[in-house]
Amino acid sequence: MYEQFYGFSARPFQLSPDASFFFSSSTHKRALAYLRYGIEQGEGFVVVTGDVGTGKTTLVARLFQALDPDSIVAARLVSTQIQADDMLRLVAAEYGLQFDRLSKAALLHKLEKYFRACVQEGKRVLLVVDEAQNLNRRTIEELRMLSNFQWKGRPLVQSLLLGQREFRTMMRSEGMEQLRQRVLAAYHLQPLSSDETRQYIEHRMRRVGWDGDPYVEEEVYEKVYEFTGGVPRKTNLLFDRVLLYGCLEEIHHINRPVIEAVLSDVRSELWSAEPELQDINRAIQSEASMRLDDGRMPPLPRASDSAHHHADVLPAAQSDIKQGASGQAGQLSSLVNNLKEELRLFREEMSSLKDVGSRRDKDR
Repeated sequence: MYEQFYGFSARPFQLSPDASFFFSSSTHKRALAYLRYGIEQGEGFVVVTGDVGTGKTTLVARLFQALDPDSIVAARLVSTQIQADDMLRLVAAEYGLQFDRLSKAALLHKLEKYFRACVQEGKRVLLVVDEAQNLNRRTIEELRMLSNFQWKGRPLVQSLLLGQREFRTMMRSEGMEQLRQRVLAAYHLQPLSSDETRQYIEHRMRRVGWDGDPYVEEEVYEKVYEFTGGVPRKTNLLFDRVLLYGCLEEIHHINRPVIEAVLSDVRSELWSAEPELQDINRAIQSEASMRLDDGRMPPLPRASDSAHHHADVLPAAQSDIKQGASGQAGQLSSLVNNLKEELRLFREEMSSLKDVGSRRDKDR
């Protein structure tokens, strides 16, 4: 919606990781250097950790862009809440190997044979494991055992482990000495600084054609940093709402009253300690139903949009249809589908945050 209003070619603050939006902050630049150094060594483990939303997945997507497919065979695992034997099957599947009805010994032999064939062709094998904090000790041990595969004194596979802060604690715990000794490089991603938060916002808008419209006052960037702490994903969520607000109000100058109005909407909703998604959904549905029934043009959307900005747009589209505007049915259908998708992404994000909180409580 706001893309057309501001002349953008796409949404600059989408939640899905996109390597084309990679921002080379001081912490991300350093992490990328560690990754490249580790991969150049061609053995052992490289570990990158960071809190939720700090950009680990986007970092790896950027790394994959730079990899030469003719010299590196790479695979990435995301589902890590699995047992040790299932991990081996998942690794085989990601490299395109048949794994049905194979014993563990047969599966290991098949993987070793495949890795050796890659090395003999002059290629290196890279295994990227995301969400490593969800791995149990047995599964981590299976990954370590894969690193034992060698041919003519050369390692056959190298692993890159990505995880949240808890994985650092796990790595330091008793019984992990063998894995620690195989780590070539490790880095913990930090949030953006205040100056980098501004640069990050402007960088993403420039990627979609921003030429100064909307004009954003310096104080707005400061407020964004204060609220998000420099976490890229939170910054995306918040500034997406800012641009939506500006579009709905037909504003081309984002100033302090604008950011404070948006913050008042999201402060008690989106990033509260225990968001109640069912209550949020009921509020959205109730608001949409009420406005569709009486045909009122809604005022500026407020707190009912906790899941995402499409919920704000939906009642307006429904009201237009109620008034008989031709061609709006297709638009409504599209908006409804968008809303469903955004709610799905929101549920996944909230579930991830709750899982982190639960694990931290157990650790205490």
